[in-house]
Amino acid sequence: MKYSEAKQGRVFVIRLENGEILHESIEKFAIERSVKAASLIVVGGADDSSKLIVGPEDGRSKKVVPVVCSLDGVHEVTGTGTLFPDEEGIPHLHMHLSCGRGNDVITGCIRHGVKVWHIMEVILTELIDCSAVRKSSPMFPPNLKLLEP
Repeated sequence: MKYSEAKQGRVFVIRLENGEILHESIEKFAIERSVKAASLIVVGGADDSSKLIVGPEDGRSKKVVPVVCSLDGVHEVTGTGTLFPDEEGIPHLHMHLSCGRGNDVITGCIRHGVKVWHIMEVILTELIDCSAVRKSSPMFPPNLKLLEP
């Protein structure tokens, strides 16, 4: 186990609007408000054809090859995530959503593009005095980074 300590900073209540891409909007918000690290919760709707990473192709391989799934129709969503800077100081959101429609539920990572349907509400709690960084790894594709506390 590795860990770092942080303190709670500002708390933001964010309303994302129809058509916005979840991770792009949150990362842009973080840059504009100088948020370097945060924890997040989200609730709302995801639009048809939003994409989730639903698992690695092979859980036994050292190389992670993501499996991407598109949502069929709009879905209710709830999720949680973290935001940490990469080695260049650029914030990267790592968030998993559970998406439901009727009796069907799918859970996965949002990095391939979840589009807001009508609204999503986000509570972003800033973490200050935090040394954690997202680092590239040969195990993961370039847009997926490991957290190093």
